[in-house]
Amino acid sequence: MSAALDPRVTPARPDLAAKHLEGKVAAARYVEGVVHQVIAPQAPLRHAPAHDVPLDTEALRGERVTVYDDNGEGWCWGQLARDGYVGWLPAAALAPTIVEPTHRVAALRTFAFPGPSIKLPPLAVLSLGCAVAVARTEAEFAVTAQGEFLPRQHLAPLDGREPDFVAVAERFVGTPYLWGGKTSLGIDCSGLVQVALAAAGRDAPRDSDMQERALGAPVELRGDWSKVARGDLIFWKGHVAIARDAASIVHANAFHMAVAVEPLAEAVRRIEAAGGKVRSIRRLAY
Repeated sequence: MSAALDPRVTPARPDLAAKHLEGKVAAARYVEGVVHQVIAPQAPLRHAPAHDVPLDTEALRGERVTVYDDNGEGWCWGQLARDGYVGWLPAAALAPTIVEPTHRVAALRTFAFPGPSIKLPPLAVLSLGCAVAVARTEAEFAVTAQGEFLPRQHLAPLDGREPDFVAVAERFVGTPYLWGGKTSLGIDCSGLVQVALAAAGRDAPRDSDMQERALGAPVELRGDWSKVARGDLIFWKGHVAIARDAASIVHANAFHMAVAVEPLAEAVRRIEAAGGKVRSIRRLAY
């Protein structure tokens, strides 16, 4: 594969590649993908078709995936439409029928019930950012095309926008740290940035190094940390945090094993003591 093509977001293997990459990468064959949709609450994406392989990222309910390969053993290899990530997902989490979403989950998490009662045992737990197709409303419930009943107050129109992505990230405080996670059940540093920005209507790459290259403009502190502003993204090698103000950050991290609010100066000292210096600070335009 060309050095210019990032394997994380390039659907190419020695034996198979996406048709649109023919002439750009070497592969034994090239195929047109088939668009699928995530029907599970979240679908793990891994770099190999096995449950004991580390989690690379997660796709949320309603996301589209272009599937290029099915190994016949319960795994599909494809590319996520939203951020371009490539890998293996459980085939049972996908469906080839596309149901156009109308709403997104705006609560940190919500329950999908089998009927119009919160006393019924839930069918599933949907996290913030999941997209659903609402067919009708019934009392205080939105009924999806699949017949699930979701509390209406936990949903927002698909094109709705949160005014402050930092406030969205702060709602995840206490969520357990999970490498590759993107939900309120477990999330990592760049997943927190991506999910929070998505709630505010902004797309972001998946990993922190990608985010550092793609998001915002550099902030020149020249030693003056008081110049840090709410919403600035602070990058270390392999880590990203969101500034709440000039004195504190919110970030998912393995030190706390959770999403935590931490004094900025304390985090800088702690991470530097472990061998990591701040690489850059990026400010998003509004």
